[in-house]
Amino acid sequence: MSDTQTLIENRPPSVATLFVQRVDATPDAEAYRYPVPGAGTTPDEWKSLSWAQAAERVYAIAAGLADLGVGAEERVALASSTRVEWILADLGVMCAGAATTTIYPSTNAEESAFILADSESRVLIAEDAAQLAKARERRAELPNLRHVVVIDPAGAEPADGDPEGWVLSLADLEARGAAHLEKNPGTVKERIAAITADRLATLIYTSGTTGRPKGVRLPHDNWSYMAKAIASTGLITGEDVQYLWLPLAHVFGKVLTSGQIEVGHVTAVDGRIDKIITNLPVVQPTYMAAVPRIFEKVYNGIAGKAREGGGAKYKIFQWAAEVAREYAKVSQDNYRRTGRSGAPFALAAKHKVADALVYSKIREAFGGRLRACISGSAALAPDIGFFFAGAGIHILEGYGLTESSAASFVNPGESYRTGTVGKPLPGTEVRIADDGEILLRGPGIMEGYHQLPEKTAEVLESDGWFHTGDIGELSADGYLRITDRKKDLIKTSGGKYIAPAEVEGQFKAVCPFVSNILVHGADRNFCTALISLDEPTILGWAKEQGITGSYADVVAAPQTVEMVEGYVKRLNEGLQRWQTIKKFRLLPRDLDVEHGELTPSLKLKRPVVEREYRALIDEMYAGSREA
Repeated sequence: MSDTQTLIENRPPSVATLFVQRVDATPDAEAYRYPVPGAGTTPDEWKSLSWAQAAERVYAIAAGLADLGVGAEERVALASSTRVEWILADLGVMCAGAATTTIYPSTNAEESAFILADSESRVLIAEDAAQLAKARERRAELPNLRHVVVIDPAGAEPADGDPEGWVLSLADLEARGAAHLEKNPGTVKERIAAITADRLATLIYTSGTTGRPKGVRLPHDNWSYMAKAIASTGLITGEDVQYLWLPLAHVFGKVLTSGQIEVGHVTAVDGRIDKIITNLPVVQPTYMAAVPRIFEKVYNGIAGKAREGGGAKYKIFQWAAEVAREYAKVSQDNYRRTGRSGAPFALAAKHKVADALVYSKIREAFGGRLRACISGSAALAPDIGFFFAGAGIHILEGYGLTESSAASFVNPGESYRTGTVGKPLPGTEVRIADDGEILLRGPGIMEGYHQLPEKTAEVLESDGWFHTGDIGELSADGYLRITDRKKDLIKTSGGKYIAPAEVEGQFKAVCPFVSNILVHGADRNFCTALISLDEPTILGWAKEQGITGSYADVVAAPQTVEMVEGYVKRLNEGLQRWQTIKKFRLLPRDLDVEHGELTPSLKLKRPVVEREYRALIDEMYAGSREA
């Protein structure tokens, strides 16, 4: 048996046990770093928790929940943005033998109530008064909800009509837990010892692109496997510093906490997206994870600043971008063939000059120590991946779903291949069905959908194979490339199949102004597109062109339409005839989560967007002869 197999097969029965082992191994080492916001213009102050200090709070939360009457596998919901208290509360829930139900803080009151009711959550840990208000608004629909614990209690005092003791602060819960442990010091240890691998640890509701979300049941064994499998890749070590801003309500964010506990590195936690640019030079992380939209925005921002710097500066950037892509492609190809990266002398010389002029500044903006970024949740446009790779920021794409505990594939270290999601994690099996669908089997696969046996049977075979709904190709040496969602494939009226995500990704690489694009063409005789632009970037361009007004005014301007049309023509030059975009419309605002057009993990909700902009779509086909 290999060392990797031994590592994975000898995994602990629960995340709680994994946490105890980490605390015992390195009690005084730094575990978490978190910001305390400064007043006015004063910079944030970053504070730290050692593993022992984190454990003291985690065990107090666990004991507090036990004191509130929370039992084994009973659900405790967490509705909060990403912050250190989210992690401590989640660990506290699991150390109490209970299970965490995750809720995005942006979820409205109606859907929050659905999740709380469907999960039968006994306690809600809410970030602030705003999250408490959602529970209050729907309290009549939540007979199982006994308490709401508020992390930031300002303005969240008990109100008229609240049952006695229904609202308490996190500090109150921890104090209650500490008092409980004084009288019953063995409570948490006993609860942890009773947790078996098949006990429910987490109930994550898929954000989904259609219909009600489904609760994905992930037992402790899923997470302990993930922790060991991630550690076995060697991608992270105990010396790393992770910058964590991803939503912890999403499986991609949550899996990073398991890997950290196994390896024991430092995690700096701050979910405020508007603080990323400020925080990176302060934290100086060695790795971070993000969704492709973040890398697209960073790329657009870099290109926009170069353009604002004038013609010469922009030409230098464009040249450096092409050199970066060429260097990355050649270097990766060399590594694949010879096991050594690098490029021929002439290209390497150009790359060195471009590094001094452009790339070094980009790396400094990321903190100067970044070894790699992990990208997941959606496909990254290869040209953007090659750009960053050539600039010295290696984006390692990975793949997984909520139903597979997030991480099923990841690109391995130096042998990563841009445009693929890498190889399966040790212990995970993969096969491609006859219709191209990716099937997975292994210790990371969910137990099933909560209280939905028929939905579970639709995707999970009796022998353990899970149907992902994604279409992909597997290379001879095990690298997976995702081509599209099975349900999203477009069949034109002429009988041609098109993968819209592939076309959309190519456009994002071609056009530095795009924010979101939806390619439409199902049962039509040609393809069209709805396009929204990145507001800061397009407004900067508009100012240079002398175009004034709001975002809606700018995108309606003939100059803007003409400029975007040029990029659509460039896109079409690289497509098959039946894939080309014949017409497009610029949307009067960007797509967003608040209007329900994107999931909280920034995936496009195609049915919602197509329904909302049906008039624009029909307008593009008006007068055409549908075959």
